[in-house]
Amino acid sequence: MSATTWYIARSSGIVAYLLVSASVVLGALMAGRAKFTWPRFAVEEVHRFLALLAGVFIVLHGLALLLDTVVPISLAQELVPFASPYRPFAVGLGVLAAELAAAVGITNLLRSQLPYKVWRRVHYLTLAVWGLATVHLFLAGTDRFDPWFAGIAAATLSSVGMVLFSRFSPRRVPA
Repeated sequence: MSATTWYIARSSGIVAYLLVSASVVLGALMAGRAKFTWPRFAVEEVHRFLALLAGVFIVLHGLALLLDTVVPISLAQELVPFASPYRPFAVGLGVLAAELAAAVGITNLLRSQLPYKVWRRVHYLTLAVWGLATVHLFLAGTDRFDPWFAGIAAATLSSVGMVLFSRFSPRRVPA
């Protein structure tokens, strides 16, 4: 693998994670009826854009890893969870996260044709996507011991954690 391909694989994975995290934060804030300066439709569009862009970076991450010659991963191993010989558990969690993200994306495309309750329940899988991606990042990421990575991890874990705690807290204050 060339250095360029390796940097693309690493950076696209980290950017995808940051975008998923931002989308989860914004989605949880919207679901919790937070007050925004922008009109709600604009916030929803930003949320959709973040999620779509995350999908683009997830695909870029996977494509860059297919080009890896140091740790060869086949397309089948990228599609079948836990089939990779390289860190099978960690990579398997990443595959599951990507596939669940794809499922959420597909239901978003079909939202007008699905009952709201079905769409909403599938949409909650985004929390599983974020959780699986977080564990994948810590177990498979080659930068996990770097100080800058610790800062990114602390920022995402604390921001998502606080918003989810606020969203699902039994003492939540109604809007």
